[in-house]
Amino acid sequence: MVIIVFFTKRAIRKFSFVKSIDANRRKVIFNLSYLIFYITGISFLAIIWGVDHKQFIVFVSSILAVLGVGFFAQWSILSNLTASVILFFSHPVRIGDRIRILDKDFDWTGEVKDITGFYFFLHTDDNRSITLPNSLVIQKGIEILDKRELKNQ
Repeated sequence: MVIIVFFTKRAIRKFSFVKSIDANRRKVIFNLSYLIFYITGISFLAIIWGVDHKQFIVFVSSILAVLGVGFFAQWSILSNLTASVILFFSHPVRIGDRIRILDKDFDWTGEVKDITGFYFFLHTDDNRSITLPNSLVIQKGIEILDKRELKNQ
């Protein structure tokens, strides 16, 4: 598997330079290829270890169903849990960052106090504590402010 990953990575890199693919798109292609390789490797390990295929398929389909409901049901509990996973792994906002949530109706600028499984806690510059559902944070645009910026902007 390591050899296959090495040669595939080399081929993708060469192809992306020939076709002038942007570095960000190349990174996405690498990540997707890694995901495919890991899923294939885990499947082979499951076969070697003698996992029952019917039970394994039921397990995988259950996981995919939960994720599907979480992604497509915007205001449900599952969508907040899914959004918290996305915030944790791939969103650049971290606890302690100064942010501005871009919304036409509200001016929410402040410091991120906590990100839990369901809620995003923000302490604003005008001493308000705002609690937002994680699914709403994913839907809104967020500007990460420089820590040196003054609080009275």
